[in-house]
Amino acid sequence: MLNKKVCILTPVHPVFDTRIFHKEAKTLIDAGYDVTLIAQHDKNKTVDGIKIIALPKPKNRFERFIKLDYLTYKKAIHQKANIYHFHDPELIPWMVKLKKKTKAKIIYDVHEDVAKQILSKYWLPKIFRRLIAYNFDKYEKYIAKKIDYIIAATPDIKNNFKQNNIIDIKNYPTIINVQKIKNRGEREYTELIYIGGLSRIRGIKKIIESLKHINLKYSVKLKLIGKFSNQKFKQEIKNISKRNSNIIFLGWCSQKKVYKNLLRSDIAIACLFPLKRFQKNIGLKIYEYMNAQLPIIASNFPLWIEVIEKNKCGICVDPLKPKEIAKAIEYLIEHPDEAKKMGENGRRAVLEKYNWENESKKLLEIYKKLLE
Repeated sequence: MLNKKVCILTPVHPVFDTRIFHKEAKTLIDAGYDVTLIAQHDKNKTVDGIKIIALPKPKNRFERFIKLDYLTYKKAIHQKANIYHFHDPELIPWMVKLKKKTKAKIIYDVHEDVAKQILSKYWLPKIFRRLIAYNFDKYEKYIAKKIDYIIAATPDIKNNFKQNNIIDIKNYPTIINVQKIKNRGEREYTELIYIGGLSRIRGIKKIIESLKHINLKYSVKLKLIGKFSNQKFKQEIKNISKRNSNIIFLGWCSQKKVYKNLLRSDIAIACLFPLKRFQKNIGLKIYEYMNAQLPIIASNFPLWIEVIEKNKCGICVDPLKPKEIAKAIEYLIEHPDEAKKMGENGRRAVLEKYNWENESKKLLEIYKKLLE
């Protein structure tokens, strides 16, 4: 198996992206594959057996789309891999070119419904978004038929492609060893936590607004982990937080630090706005909250309600109503035994079904099939 070389390409995602590096690449390494990852980094190095080929950080989107994508392609050719595993839709033209050039097998790992995402891209002129989304959708499906295998991160994404060489490998978390770093009774405040993108549509402002509706007899702190996608919104939130010392920004954190903070927290929140692309899928953060044995306050989307209520691991609320979010926070503070039970229920569900250990078997089966 050691002579089977894999080259993973992602000029967009962070080099230590949870799905790409910590799940897929590590799964392949553990199975005996020779794995190289081409991604943005400061230098070439080997981490956990994975050889990282560094790409420079682009100055802007134009440089990323034009120069960095081409550089990724050029570096990929030199790897002479048996399988090239792509993670970014902007590399679609290079997938076909690389397949013709190397005769290697090509995997396209689709993380998002890009056509739907385009409709909410603030940096694209609104008048052109629908046309661009339509054309990209047609182009992606056309090229997909030329690819050896498609991996979809969700069943919903899988259903977008009408072909047989596709499988959904869900972005479930790797099971962690849950050992609470603190005991709730050891401190005088309740710690809320949110992890993920920091933007208006992900409900950050509504979550912050909910804090002022919580009864003053409860001391609450909110910890936000993630990156802001918009500088204007970032400044708006920073201005609000100056008036509230109970809001803590940690920025982007490593996977290890994220879980460390989750295990220190009391309640996890994910109050995303009711957009179609959010409602059709359950984000990784929900499963990570469950994995960390935390009670959850989440948006009342039908699919989210089904998972959260079925597993009795949290409370679903209207994400557009700060008072309703606040009421849910108060309920969990006032009912600590029930909150603890919710956390235990979510953790049990992850151990039984929502885990990467089960999903990784599908990945290895695809690789085995392509190399037969």
